[in-house]
Amino acid sequence: MKEEKRPNIILFLADDMGFSDIGCYGSEIPTPCIDRMAACGLRYTQMYSNARCCPSRASLLTGLYPHQAGVGHMTGNIGIPQYQGYLNENCLTLAEGLKNCGYQTGMVGKWHVGGEYGHRKEAESIAGQEGYPTPLQRGFDRFYGTLEGAGNYYNPVTLTEDGKWLTVRPSDDFYYTEKIGEKSCEYIKQFSGSGNPYFLYVAFNAPHWPLHAREKDIRDREGSYLCGFDEIRRQRYRRQMEMGIVQDIWDMSPRDAQSPDWESVADKDREDIKMAVYAAQVMEMDRAVGQIMEAVTGAGEEENTVFLFLSDNGACAEELPPDGWIMNFAEEKTRDGRVVAVGNRPGIRPGGEDTYMSYGLPWANVSNTPFRLFKHWIHEGGIASPFVVQWKNGIRENGALRHTPVHFIDISPTLLELAGGEYPGQKEGKALLPLQGESLAASFAGLPGNGKEWGRTRPIFWEHEGNGGVRLGRYKLVRKYPGPFELYDMEKDRTELHNIAEEEKETADRMKGLFYDWMQKTQVRDWEEMLMWMKHSNG
Repeated sequence: MKEEKRPNIILFLADDMGFSDIGCYGSEIPTPCIDRMAACGLRYTQMYSNARCCPSRASLLTGLYPHQAGVGHMTGNIGIPQYQGYLNENCLTLAEGLKNCGYQTGMVGKWHVGGEYGHRKEAESIAGQEGYPTPLQRGFDRFYGTLEGAGNYYNPVTLTEDGKWLTVRPSDDFYYTEKIGEKSCEYIKQFSGSGNPYFLYVAFNAPHWPLHAREKDIRDREGSYLCGFDEIRRQRYRRQMEMGIVQDIWDMSPRDAQSPDWESVADKDREDIKMAVYAAQVMEMDRAVGQIMEAVTGAGEEENTVFLFLSDNGACAEELPPDGWIMNFAEEKTRDGRVVAVGNRPGIRPGGEDTYMSYGLPWANVSNTPFRLFKHWIHEGGIASPFVVQWKNGIRENGALRHTPVHFIDISPTLLELAGGEYPGQKEGKALLPLQGESLAASFAGLPGNGKEWGRTRPIFWEHEGNGGVRLGRYKLVRKYPGPFELYDMEKDRTELHNIAEEEKETADRMKGLFYDWMQKTQVRDWEEMLMWMKHSNG
């Protein structure tokens, strides 16, 4: 009997994209390539991240909770192993695990789990040293992309390829999202000719701020948002219900208290153009996804390639002030010498290389439809991610939904299983922490005879900046730090509008016990203690 060829794996990760920002999750933004992926595969309605860029990446790449992998907060090293800001040696990256299975491995895009850098000059002197691991040191054969978080789409600060530092010249027609697509196709061509399967991790910077997009794409969306925040949310919510992404028994969360009523907005054109640029960034990412999938099809390998698409956290509500605090992510001048207008300044059109803006809280509230809160928080708006999977050789249901709760920690064990690999107990003589996730491979198949979906056996936990939570079956315990814990029945109320902590006190107390036990076992520190540590480490 002929042995089945192991699948290629391409993992797409969006950055700061909300739950409802692609067409197959209710958006008006045209995303035909990702939508086709969903139409040929599965959409999961309850995939969870860790609410922030680098902690989510740490879990995605290792199958561990971020604290266990060394990225318990962000990429700064405050002298505590769980908060050292880079992947430790007690975890196995997906690239390392798949290389053990004979896979070729490549990464294109944003790394952000390898320590904290300042400007380019500092990065050049320390990248690859102790505390600053690069993708090439954590299992990837090829790497093109940026080491830091955020950046500039026209002139990324920490851009490298295979250990060589790259400089974008003024004459280059460079746009980061497009380059990610081009380089991914180049690596696919290289990998496809070898006969061995490959793993490609495509980590977009889009649509994370700044609002940088091609003018032709901005013009395509300009004027689409003059109906306002509330109307776009209502339209998305209706489409989500029609698709079965959300249940009609869940009320859409009210407009965030910090978001103004559209009628009170004085400069509606300005709000429209901000969202138009953001939408253009999503469109450009979708176009790159399509280009990459076409390259796989052209190589004759679409049928046996697993494509996965996720977002690292919910939409970002951060307003960028014009005080320059973000300039470690960007240059003060454009490549041709113009001064960059940093922050959300009135009277400046976003999108160009000489701007550095964000779309702000009201539109982030739209992106997270129908949920509340944002990136940073453990309420659904901060952690709910779209999750699309296509694998024509392994998934027979076209356009089906899966409603079981899953988490980024589940991706690593899933892909190791598909590759025919096993998770080792140690690496180079150092003990590895056991995987915390559970393989989703069984959920790719059609529903079994009993009609019930595959379901996880263990709870899901979160902690970020004191915001914490537990998901156990239908219940979710969650806290917006420093407030009290809230309890929600996610089958009846996934939009988290009816706190039942008092009426189901026994359940709430039991889940609190689970959370505090997990904190102790995972060595998660109390956030007040962490703030003192960070203050001390900063002098």
